[in-house]
Order: sequence, then structure tokens, then C-alpha cells
Amino acid sequence: MDEVSRVREKIDIVSFISEYIPLKKAGRNFKCPCPFHNEKSPSFVVSPERQIWHCFGCGKGGDVFTFLMEYENMEFVEALRTLAKKAGIQLSEKGFDPGIASKKDKIYILNRLALEFYHYLLTKHNVGKIALDYLIRERKLSLAVIDTFYLGFSPNVGNALCNFLINKKKYTREDLIDAGLAMYQNGRLVDFFRGRIMFPLFDHRDNVVGFAARVLKSQDIEGSKYINSRETLVYHKGELFFGLNIAKGEIKKIEQAIVVEGELDVISCFMQGITNVVAIKGTALTEKQATLIGRFAPKVSLCLDMDNAGFEATKRSLPILEKAGLTTTVIVLPNGKDPDDAAKEDPIVFKKAVRDDIGIYDFMLSNFLEKFDKGSVDGKKNITDQMLPLILNIQNEIVKEHYIKKLSREIDTSSESLFRQMDKVGKGNKSLTFAAAKKDKRGRKETIEEYLMALIMQSGDTKKYFDKMAQVLEEYEFEEPSYKKIIDKIKDYFIKNETANIENLALALPSELTKTFDIWMLLPLPKFENSDEYEEEIDKMIEQLKNIQDKKSVSEHWKNLP
Repeated sequence: MDEVSRVREKIDIVSFISEYIPLKKAGRNFKCPCPFHNEKSPSFVVSPERQIWHCFGCGKGGDVFTFLMEYENMEFVEALRTLAKKAGIQLSEKGFDPGIASKKDKIYILNRLALEFYHYLLTKHNVGKIALDYLIRERKLSLAVIDTFYLGFSPNVGNALCNFLINKKKYTREDLIDAGLAMYQNGRLVDFFRGRIMFPLFDHRDNVVGFAARVLKSQDIEGSKYINSRETLVYHKGELFFGLNIAKGEIKKIEQAIVVEGELDVISCFMQGITNVVAIKGTALTEKQATLIGRFAPKVSLCLDMDNAGFEATKRSLPILEKAGLTTTVIVLPNGKDPDDAAKEDPIVFKKAVRDDIGIYDFMLSNFLEKFDKGSVDGKKNITDQMLPLILNIQNEIVKEHYIKKLSREIDTSSESLFRQMDKVGKGNKSLTFAAAKKDKRGRKETIEEYLMALIMQSGDTKKYFDKMAQVLEEYEFEEPSYKKIIDKIKDYFIKNETANIENLALALPSELTKTFDIWMLLPLPKFENSDEYEEEIDKMIEQLKNIQDKKSVSEHWKNLP
């Protein structure tokens, strides 16, 4: 048995996936809403017998490796190492090409070395004394919190980090370029970050993926006030949050994530004991960030700057959070302050604002009512032009109706007229509505065939029901060619075996047929009260297919008459 198979055999897929998402028993299988696309009813199914998963909504599926790769955005070798460690299996690292995973590992190591280099210079070396004094005296940070977030300082020297990594740690110039830690300037290799306070960026698995960097207040340096690592194999700006590696435990515990704009906002909140806070890297949330934070909490509270840019960022984030199925609120800070200033100036008032968060649709409506004159025709039009596209995307129909009625009362307009106008908005702006789930375009015959085979394979007495189906439908022609091939293989299997072992049955199939077989094993079935009711359903489906076949035979007979 190879190493991949040994690891797969050691990890129970139901237990493993349950560590990430809540699974519920459904007959022989387990199911839950799919973590890879937004849906209302559960279509993500896990089979303990086949040790596989499949989503009947988005079509993704596979084994424990593919789940981890999809969920954590890993390469195969990364997933193999993670699962091997969990299973207690020592990998030989032979027999497979690490490829991209090896490059990622090298970047993680280089970033970790850079973190330690920058942190040492800030906290232990004279070159970082001015930066450390600025953080402690002006930004009011403690040494403990500087250590917790591994803050650092990059000296305003051309190649200090490059010399350390190349001369001391024996990495190559290309390694540093790949990691985004260096660049060529006038033909000379220089550090990418110079003369800046360094904020290391971790993913939620505690890998150092990059850095955010801020100039010192007292320094006059070329370039932007803030810069981030450039895109690399491991760093993608719209896919992570600053502080999530530290905040994820508290976020899970209280089922709420507070989202702010900057690194210092996170740190100041942390110093006030509010530790479920993360910062976005950009001006608004992306779909990948919403999906990521949704793994840890069902509620997101936006605490962005209350200037025009912050309001627009909140507005842009709303449909993304709604699509991800997250409850969203807004934390309104006094006097338009940012979280960093508000937390330091008056912690009591700041904490009260955090407790008194308001629903995002209430916040939006309040803002538009303040901005436009609700008593004038133009004002009513402006308010509805802003609010209706937002309300349109609310997934819960009860919540949607609540805000239509609230808007109706505020601008003294009937709910019916607002619903009609919202329909026009939806038809004229299809991009505002969420993509509908794919409909099953197959005919009734193919649908019944799949359902019947799923009933038989998941029955617990596969041979009994398979023999009955094969006898009644001996001359039946299945619409899907692969069905006949699988059925022929199953017939051969039962010539040699009296009972059905699902795993052995699957092993008897060619690899190109196992996907269809797995779908039969995973297809969600209705709940039956007892075995008699289950058997009646199988008989009913067999009879329906027999009737379809009989009608087809009669039709062909009449067509062939002279």
C-alpha cells in the first residue's frame, strides 16, 4: 500500500469533515449545506462507506484529500503532509514531485525568517529604537502586544535582509524574489521593505504569507504610507485577514467577527480585551474573505471608518456578505473616529458602541434618510434607488418584507409600489440577483433510473433488491450507457458473492465507472418510516421504469408496421 492510501485509510472522512462543518445523519450518509457555494437546502453529502463526499448543487466532490485541498486552498502535497501528520504517518517524501507545494514551503520559511529578523531589529537592536519608541509612546502599544503580533522594523538600508538571508541562511536571489522580499533596482538586489514598521500577515493556519508595512510618522520616505507584499504563490491580498490567526478562537466562541480596516485598529481593540477583531486588506470585503470568515462565525460586524470611503466600503461589502449567508451589523463609532483612536480615547464609549451594533439595512436606510429629503419626490426616488438594490439581495423573504414595509412607512409609499419597483430593478440589473441553482435538465426516465439505483445501493440489502430489479427489467435499456456497464459488473460480482460489500463492489468496477457508482451511494434519499415503506418505493420505481419501457416498445412496434 502506498503512502497516500495509508493516509487515506487512517483518516475517517466523516470525523475529519465534521471538524470543519457540522454534518447531520441522513440515512446511511451524512449531509449539510455546502461550504463551497451558497445554498438554502443541504446538498453536500458524505458517505462513510465509500469515504467520499459530493455536492449535488455545485458538483464538487472527492475524498478527504480533495476536501482539504478545496477547503484550505492547498496543493495536493500540502494536504498529504497535513493529513499524514494527523494520522501519525511519517512520509518518506519519495515517489512524488513536491512541485508548487515545495516552493510554497520555502516561501513560508523565508517569511518566517524575515519576521524574526524584523522583530529582532525592532525589539532588540539599536536600529529599531526610534520605531519602538514611536509605537510605545505615540501609538500607546505595550511590549507584550508588540510580541503577540510579532511587529518588526525594516531598516532603511538597501539590502540588510537580503544579506542576512543569502549570506547567513544560504538562500538564493531567486528565492527572495519569489517570496516578494527583494527586488532588483538599477541592476542591484535590494530589500523590498525599507524604513518601515512591519506587520506580519498570517493565514488562519499560522503560516506567514507576507507583510504589511507602514512608514514611521517622523520619517520622510519615498512611496506610499502603507505598502503590502506583492502577490506571490502564498499571498493574495483579497483572501486573508490581518489578525485572524489570533482572533479565530474568540470568533468561534462568541460566533461574531468584527471587521476593521487597519492593523492598528485590530491591535488597539485587542489591547482593550476585544479579541474577535480582524482587518481587511483592501477597501472592501471580497467573496473569498466572506467565505473564509463564514467558516468561523455566522455574524459579521463592520467597524469601518465613517467617512465617505468607509461608507462606500460598507455598501460594497453588503451584497457579498448577504450572498455568503452571514448576518451583518454595523458598529457606529462616536464623532466619526476610527477604531484605533476611539478605543484609546474612551474605551468605555468604544465598548458600548461595539455592544450596540445595529443591523446593516437599518444603518443604510438611516443614512439615506439623513442624506435625502424623504418629503420630496426626488428625495423618495433617491432613497429607493439606493435601498431597493440592497433589499433585493436579501435571501430571507421575511426579512426582505420587513425592510420593504419599513421603507414604505419612512417615505409614505405603499409596499406594493415598492415591490413592483424592486421587480423592475431586478429585471433591469440581473447582476444584482444571485445566480439560481442549476436545474436538473434530465428527463423523467434518467431521474428515476438514478433514484432507483441509489435506493438499491443504499438499502442495506443490495443483492435482494438488485436481483429483483434485474429480473423485472431484464430487457430494459438504460438511458445512461455507464449504468448498463456497472450493472453488468455487479451481476458478475454476485455470481461469486452472496452478499454485497460496498467497498469490494466498488473495487470491482473500472475507475471510469466509480464516479457514477459513488453518486448512487451519495444521492440524498427521502426518510422512510420502515423497511416495508422502503421496499414499496423500490417496487414503485421499478414499475415506473417497466411502464416506460413497455410504452417505448409499443410505440416502436407501431412505427415498424408497414
